[in-house]
Amino acid sequence: MMTEKEKMELITRISLDINEVKDLDLLLEKILTNVRRFFNADAGSIYIREGDYLRFSYTQNNTLQKRLAPGRKLIYNTFSIPINNWSIAGYVAKKRETVAIPDVYELDGSVPYKFDFKFDLISDYKTRSVLTVPITNQHHNVLGVMQVINQQDDKGEVIPFSPSDESLIKHFATSAGLAVERAQTTRSILLRMIRMTELRDPKETGAHVNRVGAYSVEIFEEWAKGKMIPQEEMDRKKDLLKMAAMLHDVGKVAISDLILKKPERLTIDEYEIMKSHTYLGARLFKDMQSDFDEAAYEVALTHHEKWDGTGYPGYIETIPDALLEGLSGGNGRVTPKAGTDIPLFGRIVAISDVYDALSSKRTYKDAWDEGRVLEEIRSLSGRHFDPEIVDAFFDCLDSLKSILKRYSEDEQH
Repeated sequence: MMTEKEKMELITRISLDINEVKDLDLLLEKILTNVRRFFNADAGSIYIREGDYLRFSYTQNNTLQKRLAPGRKLIYNTFSIPINNWSIAGYVAKKRETVAIPDVYELDGSVPYKFDFKFDLISDYKTRSVLTVPITNQHHNVLGVMQVINQQDDKGEVIPFSPSDESLIKHFATSAGLAVERAQTTRSILLRMIRMTELRDPKETGAHVNRVGAYSVEIFEEWAKGKMIPQEEMDRKKDLLKMAAMLHDVGKVAISDLILKKPERLTIDEYEIMKSHTYLGARLFKDMQSDFDEAAYEVALTHHEKWDGTGYPGYIETIPDALLEGLSGGNGRVTPKAGTDIPLFGRIVAISDVYDALSSKRTYKDAWDEGRVLEEIRSLSGRHFDPEIVDAFFDCLDSLKSILKRYSEDEQH
């Protein structure tokens, strides 16, 4: 058993680990994984505050995970609950208090909140001990709520959380608050950049880029597991890919409305100009100062490349420093880019972007039905898409479909 000093040292190491993650969704996963391991909790959830509501944003459950086939992920629906005294999480957010409950099935009338048994009934799970803490920032504003469930002893038996656990989880909540606020700021900056593009191109919505980013992470993770990529490297690259994928079409902000919003088929010359959004977007990240700049550059430049070499922009051998010639009428000579010469992140975002475009309704088309979408993806393996990436796509399809439902077209988070 760890001493109090050893526990505090571990909390410090975990806090430093958490601070390395920039993307909000991946941060929530990292926070909950570390907190559950520290308290040996079977399950847990994180809610993020949105106005007067808490949005159920991330969950983990070892018992339910073990019921799934190897390699499959737990699929869950997001929902919102009001910040009031009626639910445990709502009460914790409203009162800014940490609440420990030895057994939620033995709550009496001395507390205002109730436990919702519906999830247990639906999932055939038994929630017992629960420890719930508010996530706050430096100004003591509530950013969300973290909940760990069913602490276990060395024999795997569920036990109540102790008073010392209540004190310790507050340290995690403090670190989580700082990291969540920073990640929310990063997400907000990304979405502002995307909204600039959305003003020009109505297809480039917050929901679309969130989906493409989330699809890309799932596909990469499936591919990386097959390649035996170490977990630490996988986590670092997931973080970079998520943000880079969200900015894949940012170069469209430089394309004329006459082309972006033209309802008819583009002429050959107009299409050549449209294709320039790839290197115009990459131009924003050309002066690379971080791994993120490199990832965003690669994705913006290569997400329209095709495995068989028929995509664009290919190798532009003569590009002026401003990157304004090449495909759009300059003297740049272009040779095809194909196969693994296309960066991995570009190959992944390519399939994510096409999957979302086919699955989503647009002003100019209805969403394709799922069978037609999947048939099209299969047919493009080895031509448009890397066959290994297509395999990874189908291996994590349940997660992709869950993401498609989670981020609706009016979703801007």
